[in-house]
Amino acid sequence: MINTFLVHLVMGPLKITCNCYKQKDDQIQELNRLLERKEQEKENIHQQIEDLKRGMENLKDQLSMMMETIQAKDEVIIRLSRQISDYEQSSPLSSKSSETLACSNKDQEELSRLQDSLQGYKAQNKFLNKEILELSALRRNSERREQELESKYATLEAKICQIESKYLVLLQEMKTPVYSDGEGPARDVVNQLLEDALKVETAEHTEHTFIRPHTMSKHDIYGFQILPEDEDDEERLVAKVRALDIKSLSLSDNQEISTVVKWENYFANMVNREMVRSPELKSLVRNGIPHQHRSKMWKLFVNQHIKKLKVEVTPDYFETLLRNALEKQNPASKQIELDLMRTLPNNKHYTSSTSEGIQKLRNVLLAYSWRNPDIGYCQGLNRLAAIALLYLDQEDAFWCLVTIVEVFMPRDYYTKTLLGSQVDQRVFKDLMSEKLPRLCSHFEQYNVDYTLITFNWFLVVFVDSVVSDIFFRIWDSFLYEGSKVIFRFALGLFKYKEEEILKIQDSTSIFKYLRYFSRTILDARKLSNIAFVDMNPFPLRQIRNRRTYHLEKVRLELSELEAIRADFIRERETNPERRDLISDDDEDS
Repeated sequence: MINTFLVHLVMGPLKITCNCYKQKDDQIQELNRLLERKEQEKENIHQQIEDLKRGMENLKDQLSMMMETIQAKDEVIIRLSRQISDYEQSSPLSSKSSETLACSNKDQEELSRLQDSLQGYKAQNKFLNKEILELSALRRNSERREQELESKYATLEAKICQIESKYLVLLQEMKTPVYSDGEGPARDVVNQLLEDALKVETAEHTEHTFIRPHTMSKHDIYGFQILPEDEDDEERLVAKVRALDIKSLSLSDNQEISTVVKWENYFANMVNREMVRSPELKSLVRNGIPHQHRSKMWKLFVNQHIKKLKVEVTPDYFETLLRNALEKQNPASKQIELDLMRTLPNNKHYTSSTSEGIQKLRNVLLAYSWRNPDIGYCQGLNRLAAIALLYLDQEDAFWCLVTIVEVFMPRDYYTKTLLGSQVDQRVFKDLMSEKLPRLCSHFEQYNVDYTLITFNWFLVVFVDSVVSDIFFRIWDSFLYEGSKVIFRFALGLFKYKEEEILKIQDSTSIFKYLRYFSRTILDARKLSNIAFVDMNPFPLRQIRNRRTYHLEKVRLELSELEAIRADFIRERETNPERRDLISDDDEDS
């Protein structure tokens, strides 16, 4: 009886362990099969893309030949038309002379031949035009098909990264030993699988790799790092999935093409005309400015906001400020130097002390500190100036900083008290209660102070708080419309993830989620629609009135705190015993 019990006692855990390994092996095999299918699909799509590209090249060659043929035919038509016109002019009709009405048989035959040739060339030209239209339609269809395949490819690659991530997690879980002595028959196999999964592809393993038409760049078009270098493999996979998802969204969004076309039409209509504010321009800006036009439009927006200020200064105003800041003692220069390398460490233009971006940033901040000694330098200004320098030269970036600090933002936004920033957080709380009452109640229920997160959003206008594509879309509207845009997008971010936040039922998890959730939002068009459509009405007058109301309250509270502080200092000065109060232990020592 005892022997039977011992057998059951020993065999039970072994059966459980075997079943556990069998389940894990089945999961690994299923993941491997799924990975192979996805890779095969990618190879097929890549082949289709290559075939389409070859077809497009052939179509372009045919189109070029047709265009050359048409051009030659047009020249012949023009020449023949001129000859006919010359014949007609050289043989004018006259009712008075029968000799002038008659033409020689030779001239009549030549004229008839030329007219027949002209009709033939016109028919041929019409046929060629029809063929060109058909070829253009084929080319557009091929381009659209190629774009769809590119989108599908990016989506599949993102899915493969997700599968790889799950595969890693599974292997890491299985690596934990089941046997008490830390050894087991499957341990070496699992370790080998884990090592293979983490191993970087080398030349010796190229026969197992599939063709990748698009290698993942380290940086996006703005210079921001896409794939983190110092993170673990799982974090890098997550970053890669996010980048591919953004690419898939942009490729599958047909409206992006129409947006570029609309901007081209706008510039065509504005030739030799000064830019003026209009509903049409506002709508274009809210849909995003194309990368190739952003530098021009940002400069126009800034100049429009501060043209009155620039009239009052000399043309070399920026150079004069910079020279004074460099030659004379500047209290802000030390803090500026400390913050330069911490400004945008994930952007390639600001990674080294010798980078051109760092020197430009130093010049802009020093010049502004000399212009506005009341502020001098405040942490946050470095990020605003660094973003401006990605599209503007030093002087224009300086004026962009002036626009943000002195035109858009209320007074004392970047002073030591941060008074204006505190006021805006209270205004934002009012808007949250009005626009998102359920979410606001949820935060109150769990005693979550979300302004600890949003304070930085407002101070640096979302720098490093959202992905770069969304961030620059926000700045497009911000530089055109002003600080009201910050309130719109802050509300839009919360609205975008409202349902997910409402599902979290404890304060720690809510606050942890709020710290990173804004960077998980990838659809810029959806976010813009929430900010500019779902959040309406949104009158600027209402924000100004609430700023005035809360400004008085904050000032009153600061006055009360200052009075308490003054009483405390006065009491210490008049009561030496309290001022010099120390413990017996300190006295003995």
